[in-house]
Amino acid sequence: MFIALEYAKICLYLMLSFGLALLLLKLSLAISPKEYDAEKLSAYECGFTPMGDARQSFHVRFYVVGILFILFDLEVVFIFPWAVALETLKLAAPFALWSMVVFLILLTLGFIYEWKKGALEWE
Repeated sequence: MFIALEYAKICLYLMLSFGLALLLLKLSLAISPKEYDAEKLSAYECGFTPMGDARQSFHVRFYVVGILFILFDLEVVFIFPWAVALETLKLAAPFALWSMVVFLILLTLGFIYEWKKGALEWE
């Protein structure tokens, strides 16, 4: 009985969330302007008229730098929960500390390797 009550609260929350999202979507469609002029439908490129095709390909370095940023950014995100949980890990504190030291060393070595390989150079 207790478990069903907890699931009922979650289901009610989800139904209210989806209902509110649908209501706001329908409301925005109802009050938004329906007629667009040519200026509104034109491509915007920093106030200038568009130059060239919008579907041009980017150099692979753009993607490499983006992937490396995401990779190192997500790895650094693991430091915050570790710092919060370190206080509660009194018995395993030396293991937790040294595991994070190894993690940071590997992260730093990976960053140095990418830097030395020139993956962060834009040229």
